[in-house]
Amino acid sequence: MTTVFDHGTFNASTYLLDRHIEQGDGDRLALTGVRGETTYAQLHERVARTASGLRAIGLQPEQRVMMYMADSPEFVVMFLAAMRIGAIPVPVSTMTHADGLTELLRDSRARLLATTPEFRAAGEKAAALAPDLGGVVIAEDCGFTASVPVHTFAELERHEPTPAPYPTTADSPAFWLYTSGTTGNPKAAMHRHGAIRVVCETYGLLVLGIRPDDRCLSAAKAFFAYGLGNSVLFPLSVGAATILEPSPSRPDVLAERAREYGATLFFAGPTFFANMLHADLPADALAGVRLSASAGEPLPEALYRRWTGRFGVDILDGIGMTEMLHIFLSNREGEVRPGTTGVAVPGYDLRILDDEGAPVGPGTPGTLYVRGGSTAIGYWSRYDASRQVFQGDWLCTGDTYVRDADGYYACLGRTGDMIKASGMWVSPAEVETRLLQHPAIDQVAVVASRDADGLEKPVAYAVLASSAVTSDPVALEAEIIEFCRGGLPSFKRPRRVVFLDALPTTATGKIRRVELRAAASRLLSDPANEASAP
Repeated sequence: MTTVFDHGTFNASTYLLDRHIEQGDGDRLALTGVRGETTYAQLHERVARTASGLRAIGLQPEQRVMMYMADSPEFVVMFLAAMRIGAIPVPVSTMTHADGLTELLRDSRARLLATTPEFRAAGEKAAALAPDLGGVVIAEDCGFTASVPVHTFAELERHEPTPAPYPTTADSPAFWLYTSGTTGNPKAAMHRHGAIRVVCETYGLLVLGIRPDDRCLSAAKAFFAYGLGNSVLFPLSVGAATILEPSPSRPDVLAERAREYGATLFFAGPTFFANMLHADLPADALAGVRLSASAGEPLPEALYRRWTGRFGVDILDGIGMTEMLHIFLSNREGEVRPGTTGVAVPGYDLRILDDEGAPVGPGTPGTLYVRGGSTAIGYWSRYDASRQVFQGDWLCTGDTYVRDADGYYACLGRTGDMIKASGMWVSPAEVETRLLQHPAIDQVAVVASRDADGLEKPVAYAVLASSAVTSDPVALEAEIIEFCRGGLPSFKRPRRVVFLDALPTTATGKIRRVELRAAASRLLSDPANEASAP
């Protein structure tokens, strides 16, 4: 079933915010956390003033605002204010280095860069190399220098509030989210205003069962599609509160935030759930949480049972994609089948096709396809990639799934070679490019291996340069993994580097990645084998 909207005026900022003011709920808490508390009335005032300020400094409808920001009240304000005036916020990962941020600014042709002081250095470097950039908005005055005008949120909020949002429709462009997806290179999935209502009223209400008295805490940051739903879209859609944590997610920190700010819904991915177990937190660390949700990568049954057994909070495992905005296949409260991804979220249709594009029945694996009203319009300036992924009404997930007789779906892995580590796509080519910059490496191939918790992590198979023969391969492996710190975020760094005399290849010279994946299948299953991981 595909959700259909009329062509009347609809602005997602109004849907998420103004409704609560009109219903007399302005005194309800909207945002909380270490940066303070904000009611719905205060948030509405900030958003309306910031929207007016953005127009005053020249931002026009459908121009892009790149958001390189920590999870904070300013993140929420900028996201809503940009949509309010018909502009397009583009949240991007704060783990992106300056050169990567530059490429995203260039690709999106963003007119504004919005950032927070933590990321000043990378922001300054990137802004200097972005020819279409017309200005920078910084959360607070921190001496940010640029060749374009630099504004603060305080400056924007001095403007009189906008009288009404821009007259967008459900089909108007609302925001972009960059993803590596199933095809490698970063590309922007373009989402409509109406997609926000779809995910809030399908997964948010019908599966998660979010209520006005909930407080949401997410390990996944708001620049991810998953985190954006958890920390912004779902709570604001029902008048609930979100707990914003600007620092990197750590088990001990989030457990403390859950206790201090009264979290009732907790969102993470399998890797973070595993890390919480490894952190040896007390069994009552999440005593106030009524339900958890997982996405990003399949949740192994053993990990589910260990986590729920220790903390006593159920986990709803599901799958979503940036291209679909949020979760479209999920377990349900009281109906969880560990080791599966559950059943279709109401409002979405699923099918599994074989290599010839024919539907398969229960018990037969194939590639999972999905359709629903939250599907992105396509990728910005990526015609071939859009045609590959967006196929008519259907979207190809790039995941191999099997469905049982009861309609429960189980993930069998990637259809292609992409790796999903810590819930985020990893392109082997990107990791290989970094590894090849090390003088000791002549050839390299990166594949996935499952660790002791059953989670995918990158593993590298390398052929050494003739000048790099070493009598201490353990030390060299540690040196290479350390070298990766300078150019890759943690989830992309290889957990092991295995040295070979030659990489296995086909008759046409292509690397036999299937053979390497088979060799890597048990490499990390013993925790001792990850001793050299960063």
